[in-house]
Amino acid sequence: MDIKKIKSLAALLDESGLSAVEVKEGDSTIRLERTIPSNTVVHQTHGYGPTAPLLSYPVSADVDFSATQDKKEEPINFNNLHEFKAPIIGVYYESPTPDSKAFVSKGDKIKKGDILCIIEAMKVLNEIPADRDGTIVDICMDNGAVVEYGQVLFKIS
Repeated sequence: MDIKKIKSLAALLDESGLSAVEVKEGDSTIRLERTIPSNTVVHQTHGYGPTAPLLSYPVSADVDFSATQDKKEEPINFNNLHEFKAPIIGVYYESPTPDSKAFVSKGDKIKKGDILCIIEAMKVLNEIPADRDGTIVDICMDNGAVVEYGQVLFKIS
């Protein structure tokens, strides 16, 4: 094999993010491999079969994964969720002003009477209170979206 072909294969290996390339030309076979550093996470792309390329991403050595494993979240019973529905038609707002924090976020514990959102109807801003205690499991609306009467806004456990 020609040294120029080998160099172009090495360049292909670097550019494509592949970990190995093998080429057969007549009776000759050449295989180029590169090792991935130990501080790199490798993800297989959504290709089909064993030849799908691997993508690698460097990982910082000071990342503490134990902190996320120590959190013990209560399991959610999806058969027992309460769907909080819009009591009026209007425009949904997640916060009192565009620059302020949302009234509630996913995972927040709420009490009956807590303000969940604002729905603007006929230029009147209506604060919408929670009808029960619980935890916000899902927020089903996007800020500024038009809501219909009875449309699900939140899922509460």
